[in-house]
Amino acid sequence: MFVLGYLRYNTSVDTPLKAQHPKLGQLAATAICGNDISSSCLYVSALAILYAGQYAWIALLLVGGVLYLFRKIYGEVVGAIPLNGGAYNALLNTTSKSTASLAATLTILSYMATAVISANEAMHYAHTLLHTLPIILATIALLAIFMGLAIIGIGESAKVAIGIFVFHLLSLTLLAGFTGYSLLTDGFGIFAANNAEPIIGGSITTALFFGFSAAMLGISGFESSANFVEEQERGVFPKTLRNMWIVVTVFNPLMAFLALATLPTDTINENQNALLSYMGGESAGHWLATLVSIDAALVLSGAVLTSFVGVTGLVERMTLDRVLPQFLLKKNRRGSSYIIAVVFFLLCVSILLITEGELSALAGVYTIAFLSVMVLFGLGNVLLKVRRSHLPRPERSSWVALIIAVGAIITALVGNAVLNPAYLAVFLEYFTPAILFVLVMLNRTALLRLFLRVLDHVSTPVLIGLKASNSRIQRLIDRINAQEFVYFTKDDDVATLNKVMQYIERNEHTRKLRIVEALHGEEQVDPHLVSDIEVLDREYPAIHIEFIQLRGDFGPALIERLSREWKIPINFMFIASPGDHFPYKVEELGGVRLII
Repeated sequence: MFVLGYLRYNTSVDTPLKAQHPKLGQLAATAICGNDISSSCLYVSALAILYAGQYAWIALLLVGGVLYLFRKIYGEVVGAIPLNGGAYNALLNTTSKSTASLAATLTILSYMATAVISANEAMHYAHTLLHTLPIILATIALLAIFMGLAIIGIGESAKVAIGIFVFHLLSLTLLAGFTGYSLLTDGFGIFAANNAEPIIGGSITTALFFGFSAAMLGISGFESSANFVEEQERGVFPKTLRNMWIVVTVFNPLMAFLALATLPTDTINENQNALLSYMGGESAGHWLATLVSIDAALVLSGAVLTSFVGVTGLVERMTLDRVLPQFLLKKNRRGSSYIIAVVFFLLCVSILLITEGELSALAGVYTIAFLSVMVLFGLGNVLLKVRRSHLPRPERSSWVALIIAVGAIITALVGNAVLNPAYLAVFLEYFTPAILFVLVMLNRTALLRLFLRVLDHVSTPVLIGLKASNSRIQRLIDRINAQEFVYFTKDDDVATLNKVMQYIERNEHTRKLRIVEALHGEEQVDPHLVSDIEVLDREYPAIHIEFIQLRGDFGPALIERLSREWKIPINFMFIASPGDHFPYKVEELGGVRLII
């Protein structure tokens, strides 16, 4: 039944949408995600040399070029929709919830693999310094420490991350200085000898292809900043992208070049698990090798922290959108989602114990999941350009740069599949149960209805016993569908409103929609709008439509007041994409969703 309501609100006083808390500055935000991406120099230089030989440093420079293109891609998407969630948020606001959930599942898998591998590798480095250290138990203890930091809060986590990040950059600078001095002293004879060796794969193109594919793993962590953008001060996000790009583009090729200039290729390959530590020992002695090992253990630990912070921001957003169970949103007195941190810790420990510390198989999960997330983020940028072209954004990536960047990531995916074909099978072993769980959550009402049908067809003798179950399940469906949604309109035509109804019918579980129009001054409702809504009410009988006129200005204060008085979360309120003259930024509306 169609209902017309009229309310008057005084919106002269701005009411904040949520309690403000200290945001992360440039150094803190960069450190949290930078520890992950900057730790790549510990392994990616040796990995690139293994597959590209003397051209490894060029392959790593190409990776820096691709990352430069992704700065604009991430800047455009997150600048237009600055909400937590990364690729999930980009796709949620440009396509369906199921597509967005695919990106989220891949991101979570990438974070799990990163946390377990980084923690385990950190303890391997620590083991070289303390030979009695039990690696598995120490890995679990390290995961528990960072779980505790995540529970305490992102502010405390940032302090630890900053200390690790600064120490890491100083250690790399020191290593580069001593190795460079050794090179200038001894000359370029070793570099010339390495360049004279046969090209891996038989051609420069092949060497660069496989070296580039392997080296793309060196930018893991670049996507993390987008997953906690709401915790950053205004304008910090693009600076984190710039800072991460600088670190990767400078240190990764530099370390590969210095290794090739000071060590024979065979020696590099023999010491690839601790190449930088070995370089420190050769250039300055045991003290620098020890310093680099300590740095490696710390910065790899920092990558674990990045995983906890990133996964918390992402899972919170998914839970708010009812993709994951609502109990994950419970917070402690510090405002931290402690259940998410605990569940993530338990999943990481279970993987560690199941694999018994043999984590080479997890590399396949890490590789495919991370590169797939980058591709999906590029897809989100494409959809943002096509479907949300009028949405204001601080910067735009060009179509040429977007195509080149996404094509480069796909090339790296193909290259890794060729290098390690077994990775795909391992990836599917982890991805399949994860995506099935998400699909069940997305389609839970349909599955419950299917279960009801099965119950209805059970033989008569057991129908009495099943009747109680039938009633409970129906109440559960009713409770899920009882959630009301709000769409704010501004004289939309019937075609636009029909798209709204189609979106809600496909993506949300509800039986009631409130269509609200805020009227300024003496404005009157267009009579065609009322008649159009009446038509839609008849066209969608399963959804109860209530049209409400508000006398007041549309903005954050009105949204917050309606959310509070109607007890409808802001996350369940929708608007069409605003134009260039819209007086507010999307983030100022407190999480209102864009669906047109």
